Amino acid sequence: MSQATKRKHVVKEVLGEHMVPSDQQQIVRVLRTPGNNLHEVETAQGQRFLVSMPSKYRKNIWIKRGDFLIVDPIEEGEKVKAEISFVLCKDHVRALQKDGLWPEAFEVSEKHNNNRNRPTQPELPAEPQSSGEESSSEDDSDLFVNTNRRQYHESEEESEEEETA
Repeated sequence: MSQATKRKHVVKEVLGEHMVPSDQQQIVRVLRTPGNNLHEVETAQGQRFLVSMPSKYRKNIWIKRGDFLIVDPIEEGEKVKAEISFVLCKDHVRALQKDGLWPEAFEVSEKHNNNRNRPTQPELPAEPQSSGEESSSEDDSDLFVNTNRRQYHESEEESEEEETA
């Protein structure tokens, strides 16, 4: 089977099927990805452990922080305690919530994360500033603030010391 055909079947399986976890399987949320096809996850009870990604998903399906997975437990592992059996997309999560199979702990955190991740609009100045001598070239308070960058604030004391030196 060619790589393109394999990818087509894996993506079709992940996006198409409606998966219901069995008694041994768990629904978990991805916390971070340390590497080597391992992902640190958290269960609805708050237990954290590593899960491995099977070779069929590698380089075909991408998992990021905050995604939900269905995992199968592994008995022989100390650090790696489960293997990913299914990656849940938003449609799968909605279907599981509708069926009443979704853990309540994830419902609360999911609503909280959705509200926290919403981009906030910067406030616009009340009056538009007229061009001329009234506007100060050093006053950048009306500029758009990039929330993806760390904000650095200079104090006036530091700038006066630099000018005198």
